[in-house]
Amino acid sequence: MKRTASWFAAALVTLLLGASSGVFAKPGDVVKTLKSPGPCLTGLAWDGHLLWAADRRTDKLYAVDPTSGKVVKTLPAPGYWPLGLAFDGKTLWCVDKEDNKIYQISPATGEILHAVDSPARNGFGLAWDGKYLWLADDGSNQILQISTDDGTTVRSFPAPSGHPQGLAFDGTYLWIADRIADELYIATTDGEVLFVLKSPGPYATGLAFDGQHLWNADYQTDKLYKLKVDDREVFSRSNPRHATVTLTHQVRNQGPGKITRLDVYFALPENRDSQEIEGKFRFSPQPADFATDQWGQRFAHFSYTDIPPQGVVTSKMEVKTTVYEITYYVRPEKVGSLTDIPQDIRTRFTQDGSKYMLKNPIIQKAAREAVGNEKNPYWIARKIYRYLMGKMHYELAGGWNVAPAVLARGSGSCSEYSFVYIAMARAAGLPARYVGSVVVRGDDASLDDVFHRWVEVYLPGYGWVPVDPSGGDQPSRRAQALYFGHLSNRFLITTQGGGDSRYMGWTYNMAETWHAEPKTKLQIEAIAEWEPVGK
Repeated sequence: MKRTASWFAAALVTLLLGASSGVFAKPGDVVKTLKSPGPCLTGLAWDGHLLWAADRRTDKLYAVDPTSGKVVKTLPAPGYWPLGLAFDGKTLWCVDKEDNKIYQISPATGEILHAVDSPARNGFGLAWDGKYLWLADDGSNQILQISTDDGTTVRSFPAPSGHPQGLAFDGTYLWIADRIADELYIATTDGEVLFVLKSPGPYATGLAFDGQHLWNADYQTDKLYKLKVDDREVFSRSNPRHATVTLTHQVRNQGPGKITRLDVYFALPENRDSQEIEGKFRFSPQPADFATDQWGQRFAHFSYTDIPPQGVVTSKMEVKTTVYEITYYVRPEKVGSLTDIPQDIRTRFTQDGSKYMLKNPIIQKAAREAVGNEKNPYWIARKIYRYLMGKMHYELAGGWNVAPAVLARGSGSCSEYSFVYIAMARAAGLPARYVGSVVVRGDDASLDDVFHRWVEVYLPGYGWVPVDPSGGDQPSRRAQALYFGHLSNRFLITTQGGGDSRYMGWTYNMAETWHAEPKTKLQIEAIAEWEPVGK
């Protein structure tokens, strides 16, 4: 117990110091820029001391001093359309588009030592993992691991997005550049994308890892960028959206009797990593009181009595906010163990709930199938995420069924995906909860009457991290990564909880309870309206 406490104390101090001082660069930040040694750079490699760059127009390979940017050696390319480069510890390897071959080259003389046919339709990026070459195929959108003996494909996986070009290996992960998306991806060797970075320039081509930093050649800016890839920053946020959000809850009594009592609850949003609440909430009318449920969620409570037939009751809350796009830079090897999670969080957020049914055989079996013997909390979360992609599809229908029934049915809404995910995570011993939000729907000024819910899991060393199992249920590995540890700037989170809230039950944003005379019918409407600040 003492070890757990000290571990978290140290992590907290590190995080607070970094946040307050602002000295930590985040992954993807440029720490150095060099002028390109040629006009049309395509490939990069690192030999332990020098950067090697391939240029399509000059048909040359340049050895560049990474400190000064000076070219210290020039070699002829092995063919007339050099693309990706890699260094295997002794020799260079170069992809040639015109010949559709991969050449092994002496870095001392430029002599061709060996050649294999490229198995790619349009091979581009190249990397070395200590035993095999990795090849980015821009034609089939695949990442291939290939033998240097004859070019045989050992294994492959789909590229994160549509135009993979640059490729590098950092000893654990692959880095992949996409020139159309202007993004860099860090991926496992079986293709799971951990997170997504914006590329420093508009046309990312070659990538190389120098043991500490990632280098990126940009074809359009004619620059070599040295990038930070790992630091103490847990997350970064960008793309602020300033808005006024008005939540409206309206009840119409359609008669014939009266509504004898109506209680309306608004979940109160709070400052979070992804949002800031500005000033005080504005209510109409003023709430009767405020309350807090067992999960710590605060509510504004409106109370009404004796609403006659055809009577209309409207409750409103106005929130001024700034919401951000946020990316969590989670590295699985830096995530603590399940026993490092504070006991209070483990106890509260692994307990059962009426929608979860943790002991149900369907949930127990699914958790075993998804997680297996995995002990790392990150991979427990990620394996459940992937498991649901193969078992469910999105379907917005009325009502929220219990997790075992949803999983057996194989379809569900965002809330039902969340219930299944939380049930499986808790069954595996990983703390999980849900958050509920109102959403920008298209234009900056928009109306939302659908809302959205997703999951947060607790990863020791990082805290609560967003996981959206319904949003991420897509074929693209890039899209999957953008719904795990990442949020766009479209959400105002109002609600966080574990279910069975004493005020809101299993719903979120707004809720109501009521009593009425026999045969009385109610029409209930709940919406959120976004207005950009300064409109």
